[in-house]
Amino acid sequence: LVILLDSKAQQTELEWISYPPNGWEEISGLDENYTPIRTYQVCQVMEPNQNNWLRTNWIEKGNAQRIFVELKFTLRDCNSLPGVVGTCKETFNLYYQETDSEVGRSLRENQYVKIDTIAADESFTQGDLGERKMKLNTEVRIIGPLSRRGFYLAFQDVGACIALVSVKVYYKKCWSIIENLATFPDTVTGSEFSSLVEVEGACVSDAEEEADNSPKMHCSAEGEWLVPIGKCICKAGFHQKGDACEPCGRGFYKSSSQDLQCSRCPAHSFNDREGSWRCDCDDGYYRALSDPPSVACTTPSQVSEVIKEKVQQRSIQLSWQEPQQPNGVITEYEIKYYEKDQKDRVYSTVRSKSTSATVNNLKPSTAYVFQIRAFTEAGYGTFGPRLEITTQEEATAAIVSSEQNPVIIIAVVAVAGTIILVFMVFGFIIGRRYALAGPIGLSAPVSLLKFPGTKTYIDPETYEDPNRAVHQFAKELDASCIKIERVIGAGEFGEVCSGRLKLPGKRDMSVAIKTLKVGYTEKQRRDFLCEASVMGQFDHPNVVHLEGVVTRGKPVMIVIEYMENGSLDGFLRKHDGQFTVIQLVGMLRGIAAGMRYLSDMGYVHRDLAARNILVNSNLVCKVSDFGLSRVIDDDPEAVYTTTGGKIPVRWTAPEAIQYRKFTSASDVWSYGVVMWEVMSYGERPYWDMSNQDVIKAIEEGYRLPAPMDCPPGLHQLMLDCWQKDRAERPKFDQIVSILDKMIRNPNTLKTPVGTCTRPISPLLDQSTPDFTAFRSVGEWLEAIKMERYRDNFTAAGYGSLESVARMSIE
Repeated sequence: LVILLDSKAQQTELEWISYPPNGWEEISGLDENYTPIRTYQVCQVMEPNQNNWLRTNWIEKGNAQRIFVELKFTLRDCNSLPGVVGTCKETFNLYYQETDSEVGRSLRENQYVKIDTIAADESFTQGDLGERKMKLNTEVRIIGPLSRRGFYLAFQDVGACIALVSVKVYYKKCWSIIENLATFPDTVTGSEFSSLVEVEGACVSDAEEEADNSPKMHCSAEGEWLVPIGKCICKAGFHQKGDACEPCGRGFYKSSSQDLQCSRCPAHSFNDREGSWRCDCDDGYYRALSDPPSVACTTPSQVSEVIKEKVQQRSIQLSWQEPQQPNGVITEYEIKYYEKDQKDRVYSTVRSKSTSATVNNLKPSTAYVFQIRAFTEAGYGTFGPRLEITTQEEATAAIVSSEQNPVIIIAVVAVAGTIILVFMVFGFIIGRRYALAGPIGLSAPVSLLKFPGTKTYIDPETYEDPNRAVHQFAKELDASCIKIERVIGAGEFGEVCSGRLKLPGKRDMSVAIKTLKVGYTEKQRRDFLCEASVMGQFDHPNVVHLEGVVTRGKPVMIVIEYMENGSLDGFLRKHDGQFTVIQLVGMLRGIAAGMRYLSDMGYVHRDLAARNILVNSNLVCKVSDFGLSRVIDDDPEAVYTTTGGKIPVRWTAPEAIQYRKFTSASDVWSYGVVMWEVMSYGERPYWDMSNQDVIKAIEEGYRLPAPMDCPPGLHQLMLDCWQKDRAERPKFDQIVSILDKMIRNPNTLKTPVGTCTRPISPLLDQSTPDFTAFRSVGEWLEAIKMERYRDNFTAAGYGSLESVARMSIE
């Protein structure tokens, strides 16, 4: 608290203004602790129509906006006063007046603003007073917000018997503190009860702000510091000790502000000053310019005698002698080599634990240059002298015809046939085992027979123990490596936060953290972690990356990369009309590339929509939200189907709505709707049509029209994605190729070249409609849910139904 006035602390006369003079009277008295105080009393209860005013001296408020007034007083019970008939009161009024300076000793009632009528919780009688049982009342009132330099308080008596024991005026502020190596100054609280004042911190001496994480705190209305965000870190050469940064001592260094502690100088190096960011090498020892400060200084341990043992067309075998002064035990040798005639001299390296090595995968008839260096605990020595060796010429392969050696041909065919037969039998056995066992009940799913290098999505539901799926596909993180900074949203299972992840030996990174709410059931925990089991199988620049999970602590967390611009639909609505068509096509290309990757892995998303695409600071779009690969139960965009589940109708293919046939082809349909969302800057598909109307319209062949300013080529691709026959829809690899062609040659955007063999009638583009049912263009547009385009029709000259009837597709 910051005290502006405390009448109890003043021992001399207060000299407040009393009007009329025979009203309030200043007297000396004793408080409840028998301490001498100055009080004001009034007790004109025997006379009617009392109006006695008392005004304090001028109070300068400083930086305060919200002022607290604490009153302590006693009040006489009117029933204990003999002879009083109807004029006695048991309340008084509190007022204030704002001014920029003192206004003298005049008192004008109409210039004061009423704060409140003050009533006593307890009143006393004559007997109480005789026994000195002071029934002290305490009331606190708040004034604000105040805008001028100061104010007066005034007390109005209308006929009570009252004594003001003390008046205290104060405001609240958060006192300066040091938090996370940042100094936060004294801060006056906000003007509202619920306000939080955000305060920027200043780093203490020899500290700097953490990258993109400036220190902030919030001062509450009660004068408490809340919600610390960001921090400062000690600069290179300094380490944290308490609330300060101290220099590293002699013989120690800290090369980066990201390091937590000072480190001892590496081998064969020193420093003789405090606050060093690196150590100097001892005499006769060296460190390369490219070596970091943590690398030890070394003396040359050069490998000089190198012998070529064996030279072939595509390999060379080398041997060498151990250096005479190795500077410690040699643990490894590094062989560097490159083509002699290569202009850019791209090096390759081979390592060996012994004094010989074979370098493979060379080109025939090619000159190579070799150098070798040794490695000890003190670091690498220098490379030895260059050795030039040319590989042998490539021999002409002998052609053996079937007539020259039929036995070899027969043997080769027999071996190949045997191998194929073994693979066919093996594949049949595995497929039959998998079909008989079913996905549920296996301790882990049986791997399908695949070509080398391919990767197939494995449904976590096939695991009997879901925890095993999580730990197979997701990395377990230590909760101490995660710092939650603020809440950015709410998910199905708990809060979604932003924060930092700092893994040992790596720079910290921004992450998003999904948390599992307290009191979860085992099924909720399993469903929550199922998304991590799915995400952990994916690795693509257009699919949101899983950093790991926390399952062995509380709260249970899923940690993913942080996407600064949030969901695509909200991002587009926020930046309506601010991107070029090519930029929008680039976003669509990224989404299609991510879906091509998922489709190639055999994964069906089932809920592809702009709200489930995330955007980072570089406008890279990434597919996310893999918690709905099963039946969707609580989506607000969903509608019940005949099978009892819920699906997002506006984004879902007809066969998936009617028969629950979810395939990559149904994801393509959803992708077409995402295209429409992007080109319309986040407009709601099918506008305010009901879900049932959407289902009916789609079944009748209606399709969404091209958004405003959408090139015909892009709309044709949407129509291709919305083919009723799923076999006629393009594949995601075709979509990526089409978008790549549009980006390379923007003229193709103007030409509607699709992948389908027959055209589709878009929504509202049927055979000539019957206009006789409508009286105006506006009425027709309202009937077909297009009233928002009324002004566009008028501006284009389509003011009558006859002109609309003559309108062409273009």
